[in-house]
Amino acid sequence: MIMKNLLIFNILIAILVVTFGCSVGPDYKRPDAPVPSSYKELKGWREALPRDQEIGIKWWEVFGDPILNSLAEQVNVSNQSIALAESQYRQAQALVQASRANYFPTLGAGAAYTRSRPAGEAYGTVNQHQVSLNAAWELDLWGRVRRQVESSAASAEASFADLQAMRLSMQTELALNYFQLQTLDAQKKNFDEAVAAYSKALELTQNRYNAGVVAKADVAAAQTQLKSTQAQAIDIGVQRAQLEHAIAILIGKPPADFNLPMVTFAWPQIKIPVAIPSDLLERRPDIASAERKMAAANARIGVAKAAYYPTLSLSGSLGYASAELASLFTAPSFFWALGPMALATTIFDGGARIAQTEKAMAEYDGTVAFYRQTVLTGFQSVEDNLAALRILDEEAQMQEQAVNSANESVTLTTNQYRAGIVSYLNVVTTQTIALTNKRAAISIRGQRLNAAVLLVKALGGGWSSLEAQGIKQK
Repeated sequence: MIMKNLLIFNILIAILVVTFGCSVGPDYKRPDAPVPSSYKELKGWREALPRDQEIGIKWWEVFGDPILNSLAEQVNVSNQSIALAESQYRQAQALVQASRANYFPTLGAGAAYTRSRPAGEAYGTVNQHQVSLNAAWELDLWGRVRRQVESSAASAEASFADLQAMRLSMQTELALNYFQLQTLDAQKKNFDEAVAAYSKALELTQNRYNAGVVAKADVAAAQTQLKSTQAQAIDIGVQRAQLEHAIAILIGKPPADFNLPMVTFAWPQIKIPVAIPSDLLERRPDIASAERKMAAANARIGVAKAAYYPTLSLSGSLGYASAELASLFTAPSFFWALGPMALATTIFDGGARIAQTEKAMAEYDGTVAFYRQTVLTGFQSVEDNLAALRILDEEAQMQEQAVNSANESVTLTTNQYRAGIVSYLNVVTTQTIALTNKRAAISIRGQRLNAAVLLVKALGGGWSSLEAQGIKQK
């Protein structure tokens, strides 16, 4: 008899779920975003920036620097900002599981003992022993739970994209700091070479002064130039130390435990693969995050609209109850109950549900605007850094010519000074011009590397939202 009643009850529930089960609210469809057919600044750069391959996961290896490769691997393992983002992603995953738990009934168990004297009894007490299992279940007739799970899952995917965005950001910051440090080391080497040249010039001038050929002013000018250049070389040490400290923090180490010695730096060739613009929507984690947040907001509209409909909840219990502990687990002590089956709805709430629905719709509209703005900003970043690479490449070629001309001018002017044709002021002027031009050439090289790193970041690094979906499906 009990099994028959349970069967009838389960059939009734199935009929209710199949008949009335639905998901209210709009189904998600990704809105259109402004995507150009090609990059404006890519023209003329197809050979330097080939499109026949994707940026690898370890994108920094494109620069071919073993020190950078080692530091980037440490960032992936030890960076604390990445660790924080990873913990937030795990929290988002837990919320998905918590939302899915609402699909199932809640089961509970209990045991109780009561000793009492009923009213009207002059003598005697009554013992009551009971063990029971209880169940309660709210049927998801209108899809409130389904929409909540949909929202939580999309939020978790957005959190995963945020994690990848943080990882890319930290990797990019490391590369920028590393290349800036190497640029400073190149500047320091340039200053050291200039100091050596100026020391020889001072020695030449001192000898000519001792011989009575030149005035004391020439010696003073040579000394001033030498000491000024030495001071500039020393000043570089402040910036270098700060960059070294920043790199230490990025790889999760105290600055005192990290040292990056000066080495001979081989300026890498810059060849960054650039895919078609439409791929940017899948390649940039910040765009993927914005799109997933849009999907989550869309699902929350369904959650809000489900509040307009009645809720159906079921409950039941079974167990054993007896006045005697010895006879507790016997057939006569067994009991069960199905129900109540409760149908409840809100008749008047002062407009609260309308307000919640309007709020959810407004939030969705906001995520759409944010998504489209993120897409636009992404394309701007790509165009900016493509333009920077193209223009800096042209500037670098011109600057190298200027450096060669300045060096030739120094040689000619120095020979003229030795011959007594010109004053030492001419030598100082040409040497200063040569040093300035060499510094500019090194700075442009560093700027090109920075632009290349930022282009990788603008292109989304080596991450893809499609790859991420494949990982989560396993």
